[in-house]
Amino acid sequence: MRKKLYIAGAVFCGLLLAVAAGLLLLYRGAQQVPEEYRRAVDVKRAALQQGSDEMLRQAAALASDVKQEGQWQALFTAEQINGWLAVDLPENHPRTLPEDMSDPRVVIKPDSVVLFCRFRRKNLESVLSLTVEPYMAEANVLALRIRRVRAGLVPMPLENVLAAVSKAARKAELPLQWRRADGDPVALVTIPQPRDEQNKVVEIESLRLGEGEVYLSGRTERRD
Repeated sequence: MRKKLYIAGAVFCGLLLAVAAGLLLLYRGAQQVPEEYRRAVDVKRAALQQGSDEMLRQAAALASDVKQEGQWQALFTAEQINGWLAVDLPENHPRTLPEDMSDPRVVIKPDSVVLFCRFRRKNLESVLSLTVEPYMAEANVLALRIRRVRAGLVPMPLENVLAAVSKAARKAELPLQWRRADGDPVALVTIPQPRDEQNKVVEIESLRLGEGEVYLSGRTERRD
């Protein structure tokens, strides 16, 4: 009997050690800063300011173009977007992000966009990343195929992300539907088509990704 108790105790201690080791590896993995994010935040202030200024100019030019009838297009780079996220967002829109999130950045690839941000809550600190594949399912219907979410290097469940997307869509009063593509959740967000006093309607027709850039195109037309 003593031998059986000894064996059972040894097995139990072994299981505890295995669980503790697994939790330690998960914790360490969650503390790891992805190299892509490290490079994105390791940019000098002057370069970030320049990117932010270019982003604002591009956005203003696009807002002007879509008021005119006919085709329009716009190109935004990761440097411009990250400059805006680092400079203009905290200075002029400080309450956009939750209090426990900061320093957002993006990495744009030909097949996906990775969204990063620092997360701090009590004794936990990590870099969260969300990988999505954006495309236009049809005119003015933005599809966001959610690939993965991680804390550091550790994969995380998607439920909280899906709930956050649904909440953001409700808050912005944007129609949202969920679909599946090879097991991945896909959010279909319908972008409103506001009409001006001349009954002109803006349609976003295409969204394409390149290495470090995103390209938008569409048209504005008058409708009776």
